[in-house]
Amino acid sequence: MSQSLANVLVHIVFSTKDRIPFLKDQIFRDELHAQLGGTSKSLNCPPIIVGGVDDHIHMLASQSRTISLSDWVKELKRVTSIWIKRQSPQFKAFAWQAGYGAFSVSHSQSGKVGSYIQEQEAHHRKKDFKTELRALLERHEIKYDERYVWD
Repeated sequence: MSQSLANVLVHIVFSTKDRIPFLKDQIFRDELHAQLGGTSKSLNCPPIIVGGVDDHIHMLASQSRTISLSDWVKELKRVTSIWIKRQSPQFKAFAWQAGYGAFSVSHSQSGKVGSYIQEQEAHHRKKDFKTELRALLERHEIKYDERYVWD
């Protein structure tokens, strides 16, 4: 094949450091989601949907062939952290958690994952972030050590 082609969909999840609910305001959160989507798009990783609640985000996007997953997430966090801190002095102490979760998504399941991300507010009336992330890790058969997941 003379051309490199790919359609690698990734569901990315990360929280604020110590799950501090910095993202309570819906208008602010919508603006943050737009920033995350725009940053991802600028990295040639087109977003499909960005969502989340007051202490974490979810993004479903297509990963570019030219960037590693870790560099992609690092840049998402770097750019949005700077943007958040510029919004108000109340965000002076803002930080994202050091880690992240990334889960492969087949094209046939992208609609289901997109709906899951869109319904985050309703979902989190029943389940907190830790319970949600544990379930995602277990569903994707990712081995983890509780001591190192919650920074």
